[in-house]
This record gives sequence, structure tokens and C-alpha cells, in this order.
Amino acid sequence: MPFASVACARLLIVGDVMLDRYWFGEVARISPEAPVPVVKVSRSEERPGGAANVARNVAALGARVSLLSVVGDDEAGRQLQRLLEASAIDVSLHVDAAISTTVKLRVIGRQQQLLRIDFETWPSHEVLRAKLVEFESRLADCDAVILSDYGKGGLAHIAEMIRMARAAGKKVLVDPKGDDFSKYAGATIVTPNRAELREVVGRWQDDDGLARKAEALRSELGLEALLVTRSEEGMSLFHAAGAVHEPAVAREVFDVSGAGDTVIATLAVMLAGGAGWADAVHAANVAAGVVVGKLGTAVVGRDELDAALK
Repeated sequence: MPFASVACARLLIVGDVMLDRYWFGEVARISPEAPVPVVKVSRSEERPGGAANVARNVAALGARVSLLSVVGDDEAGRQLQRLLEASAIDVSLHVDAAISTTVKLRVIGRQQQLLRIDFETWPSHEVLRAKLVEFESRLADCDAVILSDYGKGGLAHIAEMIRMARAAGKKVLVDPKGDDFSKYAGATIVTPNRAELREVVGRWQDDDGLARKAEALRSELGLEALLVTRSEEGMSLFHAAGAVHEPAVAREVFDVSGAGDTVIATLAVMLAGGAGWADAVHAANVAAGVVVGKLGTAVVGRDELDAALK
């Protein structure tokens, strides 16, 4: 892995940020009120999630990273700001007083997730427009852009962002959401997981069927590449020079939440550092294999990935 060039790589990340809260506790009995476990909470943790977790992953790999997003004027938004600043991320969170910061609260008992509660509202048009203006001004200072779409409304202007970034000669990587990928047209690469791709192109019977559907979508959207993360089947990259398949890295899977964040962060850092497609996808696959062995939204450090690659 060309780490000398990785340290010089500059990434701009835009997307939906959230605060991931974890309540850990013991489960010793069933509630008398309903057939559900009673969790006696003993400790709690807070971590940046969504696009903020992508930014943490980029920073952990040693690249320079800027994050642009929207939060509410609330305690969760201020906590996100503090956590991100502590991770050496250049963070610009536009405050929208009309919304609440997205929070995902997970209750963990006996080392497994028992419940997740989401709090979210969509940002207002005026704040998103101001964010778009800042996005354009920051393009000159980055090598690549990651657009992390969690479907929370923070990327209402994504088609415009892709056009601006490509016009400025920047690579654009998109982690998609939903069943309409037309808004991602013109990006360098889109990285759906297996279920997300199926929602857009329908089912396939075998690898040949997947290849045909993936190539058709890549061509239709004018992408340089399409990366499909396939869980236990590894990942497959489709681009003009052919397909690259990476088998899953065999290890105990503890938690897949946030694995897609690690994949796109590693891919972007490698590409911005000058790596080719095959090397970038290989590093992203190995990083994903490391991060699923950790609980919750987690990151893979530069030394950790270097050791895993060897």
C-alpha cells in the first residue's frame, strides 16, 4: 500500500451524519409487562456515524479529511462536533435549528443488539443551499470527493455536487441509498451492497447475470466503475477493463454496521493516493474483513490495515 502518497491524499466528504449511541447492559430476566428482555444498562458509548464514520475511517488511514454536513441545534449535534474534532477531522457542520440531529440508539445485551431506535428529521432547503455553496468553494483543496447518502435528506443537491466535482477534475465516490440511482449519474464510482443493487436492477441467477446487470447500470449512469459489496461472497468491481472479484476475508463476523463506510473510505484513500482499481479494491476488501470483527461503527487504522495486507 503506497502509504507515503496516502498521507498526502486529501478527501472531502459530504453526506448524512448521525450520532451512534450504544447502551450496554446485562439481561437477566424477561419483563412481566411484555415478552421482552429487561436490560439493566451499565455503560454507554457515543460514536460518529454515517458520513461522520466515513470521515473517521479516512482519518484513521492517515489521509487529510474535511467533512461537510448538517446537524440540529442540539446536544447530539454539539457532541458530534466534539467527537469529530478529537479525530483530527476538519469539520463544517451547518446548524439547522428546525431539525434534530439524527441519532441511532442501539441497546446491546449479551454482546448482541436487542433494539435500535432512530431519531431523525430532514434538513431545510436554505441550509442545504448554503452547504452547496461551501462545497463548491472546498473542491479546489481536495483530490477526491465521497458522497455518503444515508437517505436522510442531506444530499438533496447530489446531482449538482457530482457535476461540480467532475468539472473540477475530482474523483467522485458515492455510497448510494434507495431505488433511484439516476441522481448518481456521472460519478466515478458507486458502491452499492448486494441488496441495494437488487432494488435497482432486480434479481440475478448467477455471476454472469450479475455482471450483465452491473455493466448495463454502469453504462447507463456513465460511471467509470461500479463496486458491489456481496457480504460472504466478497466484492466485485465492474469497470471498462473488465471485472475484479475479491473473495471475502474469512474471519469471525461480529458486526457489519458501518462496514460500507470502511469500504468507501479505504477505496477513496487508495485512489486519491494514486493506486489502481485492483489494489484499491483489494485494500478495501481487507479493511472490511478487519472492521466486521469489531462491535458497532468502528475504524481500521493505518498500521492495522498494513498488517492485514501483509
